[in-house]
Amino acid sequence: MQYQAFATFDTSMALPNRTTTLTTQNSSSERTRFLVKNLLRGLLSLVILVVGFVLFKKYVDLDFTAWLQPLYDNPAWVYLIYTISEIMVGIIPPELFFMWALNTGSAVEYAGIVAALAALSYVAGLIGYWVGNRFSRRRFFRIIRVRFIRRYERYFDTFGAFLIIVAALTPLPFSGIAMLVGSVGFNFRKYCLYASIRFVRYAAYSFIIWEANTL
Repeated sequence: MQYQAFATFDTSMALPNRTTTLTTQNSSSERTRFLVKNLLRGLLSLVILVVGFVLFKKYVDLDFTAWLQPLYDNPAWVYLIYTISEIMVGIIPPELFFMWALNTGSAVEYAGIVAALAALSYVAGLIGYWVGNRFSRRRFFRIIRVRFIRRYERYFDTFGAFLIIVAALTPLPFSGIAMLVGSVGFNFRKYCLYASIRFVRYAAYSFIIWEANTL
């Protein structure tokens, strides 16, 4: 896999006239389908999670707050578990942590916790980029690549930088994509810019969960 292909993609985003109209339209259509497909997967997962959460609160005779009290008393552990999960290609869905944050009862405090979670996720992506960039030739990274990353290489070959945006908005492994991006030497500043769209996803999903909690 050659970095030149990714560089060409990124340049073509800024200078679309370098390709024919037909090729540009086909490429744009393919990117749109890829984004929509993964967005729908994410929304479906969110709907299932939210519906389950609402039904659980409504019909299960269990003090949800009391059950999670040990976690509320030790938020540092929650943030630690969350950060490790984000670095390790998102083992735990972040939406579960949004639900944990609902106990604040205050929209301002809830928004503050979500902002902190979004920032940690963004930093986890930066760590992933650094790991990929710094250790791409090491044996342990080759193992990670085979088990978690290789399946996304063809998408990066096809979509280039656009894959970062899709990973930021959808359930694709954000940190894993960051490792892939870093391993090929993709421009760090551009990665930081595209990855910042992660905050949009956290704002939208956390708002939906907050509203669902009022039902």
